[in-house]
Amino acid sequence: MSADKKKFLLRIDQQLYDQIATAADNAGSSVNAYIEQALTRALHQPSFEQRQVVGQTVAANDIVADSGLVLAHGIYYRYITTDNAPIAPGHDYAIVAATGNILTLQVI
Repeated sequence: MSADKKKFLLRIDQQLYDQIATAADNAGSSVNAYIEQALTRALHQPSFEQRQVVGQTVAANDIVADSGLVLAHGIYYRYITTDNAPIAPGHDYAIVAATGNILTLQVI
């Protein structure tokens, strides 16, 4: 075992352990390595916005410039533009980034 690995006791239900052991065996991995990989994947999963919103196009009529909100996938988010310019009426925008509940828009 590597010196930089933290050892700790983990208590889980026997049925869950059996499911993890089966999944690890199917993946050709040890239970410990499988759990470590699963936890790493879980911690690095992109947010809902990164998975579902970034890369989408927003029509000009879905941007409420007066309130600083944009409607994307049925949810209102706050927004900023890539160049900090005001929203150009009649232009569509691409969502290029999402940080929390703030979307970054770039004019198309």
